[in-house]
Amino acid sequence: MEINANYTSLVAIGDSFTEGMSDLLPDGSYRGWADLLAERMAAHTPGFRYANLAVRGKLIGQIVEEQVDAAAEMQADVVTLVGGLNDTLRPKCDMGRVRGLLEEAVERLAPNCKQLVLMRSPGRTGPVLERFRPRMEELFDCVDTLAARHGALVVDLFGVPALSDQRMWDVDRLHLTPEGHRRVAEAVWETLGYEPEDDWRAPLPAPVPPNWATRRIADARFARQYLLPWIGRRLTGRSSGDGRPPKRPELLPYEGPIA
Repeated sequence: MEINANYTSLVAIGDSFTEGMSDLLPDGSYRGWADLLAERMAAHTPGFRYANLAVRGKLIGQIVEEQVDAAAEMQADVVTLVGGLNDTLRPKCDMGRVRGLLEEAVERLAPNCKQLVLMRSPGRTGPVLERFRPRMEELFDCVDTLAARHGALVVDLFGVPALSDQRMWDVDRLHLTPEGHRRVAEAVWETLGYEPEDDWRAPLPAPVPPNWATRRIADARFARQYLLPWIGRRLTGRSSGDGRPPKRPELLPYEGPIA
């Protein structure tokens, strides 16, 4: 591929996946694939600008209401939009509404950037993925249709064995590890037309199956630290992103992670 030297700015919008959880930095902040991508694009293009409006826990309606217009106004060269998966995990999910909101977002963003990037997000193997697979596939079919209609690029991560491997997912079983985020950044980099640096699809070494006790300890930790709090937020109508500002609200020259 020829390196594309024309991309001078990037705006990323979405939820926790784009915010960068669980790619934790020493200062307690999150990095994630979008920051990694911006860092690589900035190294290639002096003066490169970057904004990340993503906030954990956001549903597609909140992304449209709170992030889309702000991103469109920035007139960036590249805009990445990943949203809707949080909706598919809700017991009462109106997929017609989700598709309509995603279409609204794409229609507002596509004319206001040089290249819109959408994504078929990765999913961790296991019963949760299987339970919600029909909704996810419906969402991704919509992504493909909108991309074809509006000239957007699609980064297809769904079903890639390396990214569905449980070892690519943090202990909360919802967010990628640092290695997972690194591979997503490489996938987007390659999709944008830059020269690949490695094979982000490369499989992991054969796993050593954990014993029964190790699995039970991990399951108990997951339920106590992540599943029960998540259920509590659903029952009370709260979100992990309530009151949290965007990660990088302004389109400014990229100078590394912000604490």
